[in-house]
Amino acid sequence: MNALTIAAYGVLAVGMAVLSMEPPHTTPLWPMVGLGLSGVAVLAYRHRYPRLAFVGAMVFAMLSLAFGSGAESLLAMIAVYTAGVRRSASTAWLCFGIAMVCGGLGALALSVRGSIGPPILGLQPPIDPRDSVLDWANIYLVIAVVLLIATLLGTNVGHRQRHIGELVDRAERLARERDQQAEAARALERERIAREMHDVIAHSLSVMIAISDGAHAAAAERPDEAKEAIARVAETGRRTLGEVRRLLGSVRGSTGAEHSPQPDASQLTALVAEFVAAGLPVRLDVTGSASTDPALGLTVYRIVQESLTNVLRHARRVKWVTVSVRWMADEVTIVVQDASSAVGASTNSGRGILGIQERVALYNGEVQAGPHEDGGWRVYARLQREDR
Repeated sequence: MNALTIAAYGVLAVGMAVLSMEPPHTTPLWPMVGLGLSGVAVLAYRHRYPRLAFVGAMVFAMLSLAFGSGAESLLAMIAVYTAGVRRSASTAWLCFGIAMVCGGLGALALSVRGSIGPPILGLQPPIDPRDSVLDWANIYLVIAVVLLIATLLGTNVGHRQRHIGELVDRAERLARERDQQAEAARALERERIAREMHDVIAHSLSVMIAISDGAHAAAAERPDEAKEAIARVAETGRRTLGEVRRLLGSVRGSTGAEHSPQPDASQLTALVAEFVAAGLPVRLDVTGSASTDPALGLTVYRIVQESLTNVLRHARRVKWVTVSVRWMADEVTIVVQDASSAVGASTNSGRGILGIQERVALYNGEVQAGPHEDGGWRVYARLQREDR
């Protein structure tokens, strides 16, 4: 684009120089050559040195009206147009004001030149005396109109380009925010699936191991009981496989009837029965009306499941385990406590308690987990109900 502008200016400068050199009223050649080369330099470096190029355009335009062919007036038009495109509106109109001052001086130089010669473009000088003030006013009016049009065009194009640039920048920023939100959602989903997988697999394997140990011990003397235990192991394995398939299906985005539904608080009795079958003396106590929110029901189920799994895996010589779930109007509390051998301080470490804390945090609740004064372990969780 810059090369095209220079080429257009060069054609104009050469054409006006040819007209200015026609006899009998000729303009000296060397001022026009010098101004032409200076104009090419201004156009070539106007993007690299915009301020210096603007000053040069104003100066060479005035000198051209005084001594040259007037072709360098195009430099002033290009300068104010470029200021409107590339600068803010206030800066563009400041450049317009400077150009108007320079245009007034150029109009004065051209009106004086018409009186003392040589006339511009080789035109015949007037024979009758003319009003110099009127001549200056007419010339200045033309210059002002041309500069105003160039400034208006430049500011309009510049505003449109800046508006498009802002739209593009906003679109790119929104795209980045969308990608960040998608990545955060993927991270949360991976965390949720990891938590679910931990609860399902840890619980099922602990129950299956406990039942298998009992079946192995009873295989020789009580084969019928051993067979029943092995059947429970198989049933637990099939149910676990169904839940794992459901979780993996949610990752792949597939749906189907083969995926088992999510457990909820209504299945706490069946959950406790599994641990009883595994040899854990558990007693369940549920009071109040259970929540109709499936997510809250799943959370309560998983907290009880994880707490009992920890007892089954870590506790020794368990005398009893109590599970108390109290549904109240605005919250639900869960207490899982066992009477067993004293536990070490390191028992609180592990992924299970962290998973419980993450689940409870979703409902603005609190968790307390640790050994109690009578020995054994106690987990207390309180969750806010959102279905009231």
